[in-house]
Amino acid sequence: MRYEPEDAQRIAYGALKAVGASDAVARSLAAAVISAELAGSKAVGFAHLPDYLDGFTKGRISKNAEPDIDATVPAAIKIDAKQGIAQLAFDRICEDLVMRTTDYGVAVLSIANSFTVGELGYYTRRCAERRLVAVATCNATAQMTTLESGKAVYGTNPLSFAAPMAQGRRPLVIDQASSATAFVSVRKAAESGESIPEGWAVDQNGHPTIDAREAMKGLLLAFGGARGANIAMIMEILAAGMTGANWSMDAPHYALGSESPGVGLFLVAFRPEALVAGFTERLSAHIDRLAQSGVRIPGSHIKVHQVDVPADVMDRVRAYIR
Repeated sequence: MRYEPEDAQRIAYGALKAVGASDAVARSLAAAVISAELAGSKAVGFAHLPDYLDGFTKGRISKNAEPDIDATVPAAIKIDAKQGIAQLAFDRICEDLVMRTTDYGVAVLSIANSFTVGELGYYTRRCAERRLVAVATCNATAQMTTLESGKAVYGTNPLSFAAPMAQGRRPLVIDQASSATAFVSVRKAAESGESIPEGWAVDQNGHPTIDAREAMKGLLLAFGGARGANIAMIMEILAAGMTGANWSMDAPHYALGSESPGVGLFLVAFRPEALVAGFTERLSAHIDRLAQSGVRIPGSHIKVHQVDVPADVMDRVRAYIR
C-alpha cells in the first residue's frame, strides 16, 4: 500500500491522537515516522509505530509529558524526557542546539528517561541539514548478548553520524546498530516465517540460530564478535552513563508491562567551519572519489518519495483509530 507522505503522516497523527497523545507529542512522532520512511529506515518507520501506540495505551509512554530542559552550561543541553518521547525533546531544543553549536563550535545534548528514540539517524540528519556535523548514540532495553555471556546485557546501541554535503546534495548519514541486526528485523522475519542469517542471534539456550522464531525467544548478537561488543559497551556508557538514563540491563521492556524503558540519547554536534574551511566541498569531492572506487556510500541508493506500508502494518495502525 503506497501513500503520499502527507497522507501517511496524517494517518500516523490520527492514530496517535486516538490513543490520547497530546497534539505536540502526536505531531513530533508522526513527523519522525515519515522521516524514517523517506530515509529508507523502514524498520523504525511505520513498522515501529504500533510499538508506540501500544506503549501509549499500556502506560509505557507518557501521553503528554513536557520535557524538562536544563541549558545552564553554555555548550551543553540536558533534557529529562519525563517518560515521554525523545522526538519531542529534540524538537523543543533543536534551534537552541544549532545556535549553541554555531556560537561555540561544538555542543553536547543528552536526553534521558525516554521511550526508544526510533530512527537514530533522524537526529543527526536534522543537524546535518543545518550544516552541522553530528555523532549520536542511544541505548534501549537489553536484548543483546555476547557469546561469552549468554545474558541480556546491552540494547542494540546504535551509532549514527551525519555530515552536510555541498549545496544541493543530501547529507551523508550513517546509522547502524552495534548488534548484527535490529530486533525489528528479526521480528519481521519471524512474522513472515523466514530464516535469518548466521551470527544474528542465539536461541533461549544461548545457541546460535537461523530460526527467527527461536531467535525471538533468545537474544541478538553484536556484529564482529568481541569488537562489536566493545563498541556496544562504549555506546552504552555514552547513552546511559553520560545521560543518567537507565542502563540497558535495568531498562523495563519497551513492548511489555506498564513502565517506561527510561533510556537515553547522547549527541555531539560540531560546526565544521570552526576547524576547517571548505569542509562540505572537500567531503563531497571525496565521497565522489570513494564512489568511483567502488565504495558503497550509505544512503546513495535511497530515492523514496512515497511511503510504502505493508497492509498488515497499516491495519494494525488503523485499528487504533477505529
